[in-house]
Amino acid sequence: MAKAKVLLVEDDPVQASATREILTKVGYDVLLAEDGINAIKAVKTERPDIILLDLILPGMDGYEVCRWLKIEETTKGIPVIMLTVKKELSDKISGLHIGADDYLPKPYNELELNARIYALLRTKALQDELRMKNKQLEELLHKVNYMAITDALTGLFNRRRFHDVLTSEFERAKRYATPFSLVMMDIDHFKRVNDVFGHSVGDSVLKEVATIMKNSIREIDTASRYGGEEFIAILPNTARENARVVAERIRLMIGQHAFGGIDRNITVSIGISGMPDAKAESEEKLIRCADFALYRAKQLGRDRTVTAEATELEYVEE
Repeated sequence: MAKAKVLLVEDDPVQASATREILTKVGYDVLLAEDGINAIKAVKTERPDIILLDLILPGMDGYEVCRWLKIEETTKGIPVIMLTVKKELSDKISGLHIGADDYLPKPYNELELNARIYALLRTKALQDELRMKNKQLEELLHKVNYMAITDALTGLFNRRRFHDVLTSEFERAKRYATPFSLVMMDIDHFKRVNDVFGHSVGDSVLKEVATIMKNSIREIDTASRYGGEEFIAILPNTARENARVVAERIRLMIGQHAFGGIDRNITVSIGISGMPDAKAESEEKLIRCADFALYRAKQLGRDRTVTAEATELEYVEE
């Protein structure tokens, strides 16, 4: 604390010199300002650790300076000790009401001045430490929350996050009759990629496919790794025919992409389902419908997009 930077705002040169000598002797780095305007400029440029603020100043008085400091986000945490020859209780209360942290009448005792500065700097240090720890805790919680909903390999959302978003979209679709679509995608012959080129190349393919998918949809869409080489996206406010346009764009981009570490093209098969769908009574049925459409795409020769409704699924299941 002996290295702390103290801003002394005092228009009396004799008083300023005496106070500066006291503080310098203790080891503080002392800055001087002779009026309110220069005090505010010094606070902005020098960022003092504490301010000794005379109440009676030319132009802008100590009350106005303190009020400005305490409403500014970047300066409100700097402790302020008001200094004044006024000894009325009302003056002290006025200073404390506008945010002053302490009040010291002139003439002040050297030991008392140092003790009050030390006490406020100690409190500020504890508050700064607490703020830092809170920030670290917030960052840690954010990281934990991110990890809880993110697939570690691809960086897409995981299955848990997918189901949370799907529940929300399904309820919204039921209540307000707003459309949304599911786009389920599977990499064709992915096992062959792993067998021929190895799992590290297979992981690289998964990451590149995920990147293409993520870059091909909007910010409001949710792309997730559903499991293995299977991906799924939720497209809010998107009818099935529009989702098909998105799915085809993704399919073609993947088919034309040069994947690192392999000497062949990668293709995907895609199944689409969506709301409104009178026969899709649950989220699970909507997923099964997209899965059925994906299965049909595989049956028809892969590297294609198929759209299905719940009525088709019911017919098959019967």
